[in-house]
Amino acid sequence: MEQRDTAPDSWEQEDDVEATIDGQLESAFKTFNVNAKPFVPNVNAAEFVPTFVVKAPAGNVDSAVAAEKITNMEVAENTAPMENGDAEMTSEEPWDQKEAEPNEDEPGGGCSGDHGPEGVTTAEESGSEMMEEEEETPVPKGPPTQPDAPKKEHINVVFIGHVDAGKSTIGGQIMYLTGMVDKRTLEKYEREAKEKNRETWYLSWALDTNQEERDKGKTVEVGRAYFETDKKHFTILDAPGHKSFVPNMIGGASQADLAVLVISARKGEFETGFEKGGQTREHAMLAKTAGVKHLIVLVNKMDDPTVNWSLERYEECKEKLVPFLKKVGFNPKKDIHFMPCSGLTGANLKEPTNMCSWYTGLPFIPHLDSLPSYNRSSDGPIRLPIVDKYKDMGTVILGKLESGSISKAQQLIMMPNRHNVEVLSLLSDDVETDDAGPGENLKLRLKGIEEEEILPGFILCNAENLCHSGRTFDAQIVIIEHKSIICPGYNAVLHIHTCIEEVQITALICLVDKKTGEKSPTRPRFVKQDQVCIARLRTAGTICLETFKDFPQMGRFTLRDEGKTIAIGKVLKLVAERD
Repeated sequence: MEQRDTAPDSWEQEDDVEATIDGQLESAFKTFNVNAKPFVPNVNAAEFVPTFVVKAPAGNVDSAVAAEKITNMEVAENTAPMENGDAEMTSEEPWDQKEAEPNEDEPGGGCSGDHGPEGVTTAEESGSEMMEEEEETPVPKGPPTQPDAPKKEHINVVFIGHVDAGKSTIGGQIMYLTGMVDKRTLEKYEREAKEKNRETWYLSWALDTNQEERDKGKTVEVGRAYFETDKKHFTILDAPGHKSFVPNMIGGASQADLAVLVISARKGEFETGFEKGGQTREHAMLAKTAGVKHLIVLVNKMDDPTVNWSLERYEECKEKLVPFLKKVGFNPKKDIHFMPCSGLTGANLKEPTNMCSWYTGLPFIPHLDSLPSYNRSSDGPIRLPIVDKYKDMGTVILGKLESGSISKAQQLIMMPNRHNVEVLSLLSDDVETDDAGPGENLKLRLKGIEEEEILPGFILCNAENLCHSGRTFDAQIVIIEHKSIICPGYNAVLHIHTCIEEVQITALICLVDKKTGEKSPTRPRFVKQDQVCIARLRTAGTICLETFKDFPQMGRFTLRDEGKTIAIGKVLKLVAERD
């Protein structure tokens, strides 16, 4: 009877010790010295504890509290940086070996730390898994593993292409191959996807995180993730392929340095994506307008039974695409690189595949690594177009720093409303830093401005060098696709950097000859498809913009109407407002 009383008693008291362990360490140990003995074997008990974890998948916190060996502080440490740390911990080799190994090794391999995360089944295996987690706790702290992070060059890669070409799946596969998503997470996705009879979708769930995207298998928002190679740090922007979400895709492409056009080699799918009304053409064009200089064309689904890594099909897709990409403005010799791959099996993404002996180039990830560096000036004026904003212990904004460098506690100005703001904290790809250079994807926590006062398309600048803002500007426009004629008074939607605003063509100034570049002496009364003109445009509200000559990233734009891209253009000059 007495024993039964003391057991729960000491249980609770042990909790108290945990709470006050900093303050009264000595007194605590004096008081509970007798009860401390039964807890010595708890190290071995760790093997037994995770049987609760198996029943209730509540994660590290539960198991740690249940073990009650770990103090409160350690538990917090264990849980917070885990996802980040876990990704860094997973050395690529064991996973790859594990892939190559047959599955019989599982029960035996359960105990050896590396293969712990394979599958939690028996108490013994889960025990070793628990031990592994405990051993790992000191390592995955965020900052210590990050000192060299800012030195790697940051490159933003946007995945574009027709709906269901396999953009999210390739993104998920790359994250898995570079160790950013561990095997257990993917196995969980695979199980969930199987329950919905969608087992081939599980890789894309690493990037399509919300329920709607998973149910329909369509990306809506631009997914973000990042991975590192030996030389560079890449941010994946996974753009939606569906034509209803092209505005989101433009926002994603405007942050990218490099575009990956994913096309499906499967019979029928390539054709639908490429014919009029397919998204392959439109996306390639929008990427060029958004300022993407280099394009990698991934011919995906080469493992499909209708294709079976056939060179003829690959060449056929290539022949149809090249003339079009040329017309958009990419130089086939310098700017475009074709490569075959399979997103679902991961063939030719990281390692060369023996299925495809005719392709002699580098696989995808090594190819990205071998691309020349971008020269970005960190001493230019600060320009950070805002992509998104939300509330989280203050006002948080997301965006890519186009030029200049930002540091903590810096005073900046939010244009066009001229709000003075202060940078409270800086996160570059979810890792906190003190300063950031151009090309990085940042999350900034700001002081001095409410979340409601910010709109996507606003720009952070330094006070010495503000960006231009206004409503009226002259621009050179290429009409790409429009059935009827366009006259002054025509309304459309303007997409410029991350800003979306309604715009009206108020006047047509002259036509430009496509070949010679000569301007017509008289004002045209209208323009039609495939013509180039200079026009005066006026937006509904004030927007931030620069001339294309001064700052290309903020001087190119797209005009869209009725869900189609009708024109692309560049800002030639800003016109002062007449009161």
